[in-house]
This record gives sequence, structure tokens and C-alpha cells, in this order.
Amino acid sequence: MILTLLLSTFTTVFLAELGDKTQIATMVMSGSSKKPLAVFIGSSTALVLATFLGALIGGSISTVIPNYAIKIVAAVGFLFIGLRLLLPQIGALRKS
Repeated sequence: MILTLLLSTFTTVFLAELGDKTQIATMVMSGSSKKPLAVFIGSSTALVLATFLGALIGGSISTVIPNYAIKIVAAVGFLFIGLRLLLPQIGALRKS
């Protein structure tokens, strides 16, 4: 059971991180610094720490707030962010 959770978490995070701004920033920093190992260690450490904090906070919140409420808040948050990203594009389409 823990192996299934481990694999599903790895797959989800790995696919979510491919091509995101963090990966692009890491590629740019690695190319401009000519020290890819230092960039790898720094970005890996940052990702591990951010993920640790997310898991710690998520585990703590889930003991107080029901799981369905957390999912609703996350869904509304992502919907809000998505609409904010789309609205300027829709406005630009109307002007042209």
C-alpha cells in the first residue's frame, strides 16, 4: 500500500513539474552559470524543502478541516487563478 502511494505521488509530482517555470528557471540558471551540479543541488534542496512544508502543513490541516472542504478550496483557487490568466487574453482578443 505504501509503495502504491509512493509511486502515485512520484508520478503526479514528476508530471506536474515537467516544463513548469521552476524547471525552466533551473535550465536557464544552469546554462548561464556553467555549474550545473550546484544548480541541481540548490534546486533539488529547494524542491525537497517546499514539498516537505506542503506535506507537513497538508497533514496538519487535514486533521482540522475535512478532506472534501480542502478539495473545494483548492478547486476554487485553481479556477480563480485560471480565470485571472484567461481574462487578459479574452480582452486582447476583443480589441483585435
